[in-house]
Amino acid sequence: MLRLVVLATLVACAAAVTVNLESQDSVSLRVQDNTAGGLSIVMQRNTSTTSSHLMWLGRYAGAVSSSSSGEELVVHFAGNLSLHISSRVIREPKSGTVISVAWKAPVAARLVDCLSLGSNNWYGGPQQKHQYWPIENLTLAEYSYVTKEADNCGIAEPYWLGSDGTYVFFDSKVPLFVDQNDIEQRTTCFIAEVKAPYSVRRRDRLEMSYVIGVFDNVREAHEHAVATVLGKPTGYPDERMIKSPIWSTWARYKSAINHDVVLQFADDIIRYNFTNSQFEIDDLWEICYGSLTVDENRFPNMSDTVNTLKSKGFRVTMWMHPFINKGCEPWYTDALNDNYLVLSEGGSEVTSWWNDNGTTAAYVDFTKPEARQWYHDRVQYIHDTYGIDSFKFDAGETSWSPQIPVLQSDLDEQPSSITTEYVKSVAKFGPMVEVRAGYRSQDLPIFVRMIDKDTYFNFENGLATLITTLLQMNLNGYTLVLPDMIGGNGYNVRPSKELFIRWLQANVFMPSLQFSYVPWDYDNETVQLSRELVALHEQYAGEVVRAFQRSVAEGAPVNPPIWWVDPTNSDAHPIWDEFLLGEDILAAPVVTEGATSRDIYLPAGRWLELGDPELVHEGPVWIRNYPAPLNVLPYFIREPSPSSATTPCVAAVLVLFGLILNIFN
Repeated sequence: MLRLVVLATLVACAAAVTVNLESQDSVSLRVQDNTAGGLSIVMQRNTSTTSSHLMWLGRYAGAVSSSSSGEELVVHFAGNLSLHISSRVIREPKSGTVISVAWKAPVAARLVDCLSLGSNNWYGGPQQKHQYWPIENLTLAEYSYVTKEADNCGIAEPYWLGSDGTYVFFDSKVPLFVDQNDIEQRTTCFIAEVKAPYSVRRRDRLEMSYVIGVFDNVREAHEHAVATVLGKPTGYPDERMIKSPIWSTWARYKSAINHDVVLQFADDIIRYNFTNSQFEIDDLWEICYGSLTVDENRFPNMSDTVNTLKSKGFRVTMWMHPFINKGCEPWYTDALNDNYLVLSEGGSEVTSWWNDNGTTAAYVDFTKPEARQWYHDRVQYIHDTYGIDSFKFDAGETSWSPQIPVLQSDLDEQPSSITTEYVKSVAKFGPMVEVRAGYRSQDLPIFVRMIDKDTYFNFENGLATLITTLLQMNLNGYTLVLPDMIGGNGYNVRPSKELFIRWLQANVFMPSLQFSYVPWDYDNETVQLSRELVALHEQYAGEVVRAFQRSVAEGAPVNPPIWWVDPTNSDAHPIWDEFLLGEDILAAPVVTEGATSRDIYLPAGRWLELGDPELVHEGPVWIRNYPAPLNVLPYFIREPSPSSATTPCVAAVLVLFGLILNIFN
């Protein structure tokens, strides 16, 4: 509802607008003219003496031509543009206001609304190769907001969450581009325009719809977004994958694998006394990409390979992808003739991917039910014939399609629909599945893997981005995160001993461990430290499961930022190199090359250093120059508050775990 304050129609077909929006008691919101054109949503919190511009509506729309209000405010601009605004107050479970904004425009128009980042920190946003976090540090130049290979953008949820308790979320039908810190610093402009990668030829209208949530703090805002727009998982992955390491052939061997390599790798894992959840046969096991037919030169008897691995105590998974290379016959021609491949508007199936081997390839069209079934049946055959336990499904981003793709889904939701349909389809293979892309698929009860990390310490997709990507995914509603290979993928150089150990330490309190490079490639110290860190992860695996269960029940992040337990603490808001497991374990790994100490910030609460009840820190507090040589992973366990009725037993168990580990280390 709207409360009209002033609505004066002026001469010369212009109108001045000042309208108060209905809002919760702690906030005042109004819509008013912007002197540079368009309108502004202005916010003032009761705790502040000044107001701030939250959103600039219609940056290039010009002056208002007419307006009216009732159940909603309707504003008209030149060029047949109309803007509809309404608000409603949320009373339960937390007080807040949700503003609905909807533009309607001719298909050739360009709509630009700009969010003022102000002095706040911001979360959510796209997954990026250079994953800065909070995301106000990202620069995006009219960035097409779809999943794509470029920039490792495997997740592109149109969600911005502010540390002051505001959020913005866009409808899936918006042909969205994002420009941040480019048109204007400390500003994110959301652009709706019908141009590539959206279909200019077939789209016949332009709309830009989104909601703005205004709550009293950032946690309340995110919880409302989860409940209303992001969603939550309907289940969680296999518990053995959570507890014990995945061992993959990929990073260490790349595509140079065969029966002997696989079994030798398995024997080494056993000989060095490491546990496992499964053994992953990655690229390359096919006779050609897309055949889904075992290369018998590499694996003369895949059933024997799998059975031998199982006899050694491993479950077995295999790498899959949604492509078929041209020349991989008869599968390519059969799929083309049966209309199972994505076609461009020009009728071509031709595309490329990282393993097209200098030729071209095609992308299975998962928006077609018959193509989904065809792909599923072929994967199921591999599963049944060789006794494969599950699969790693790679790719899935929109950019692998031939451009501009014609998909069998709502035109206004293309091209993103292929990502959604792909991951929904392959998720049917069960709780051991992993994918790496996501769009409106937070509900799936499977691991979403971070896209391949590089073997560096820095923000060039290296160790520094492991935590920031974890936080980015969790704060977009993808809480079931599978970190990528420990040490990175080694495309340019193999991980150093220091990088390998620091990476493993950073990974310990994340949901799962995934090895390919191995401790015995280094020295006995690395082997021993790695065993201890794997044991530490396994000791706390029950906490991961409990965090997963809470995420299923409530949508809570599994690995939240540290402000989650202290949401109004502005010192906690920008911290990017620490994270929580649930709400009671704080990890502060060293992610800087050569560092043997670090500063650690603890939010509100009583925190036990390394779980030791004799080493108590009362937060909020900075611990400066905390000593962390290569054999030390700093972590803290929060004591239950006196008012907590449900967590003392859990917290006591956590403290006991920490005490036992300290005794034996």
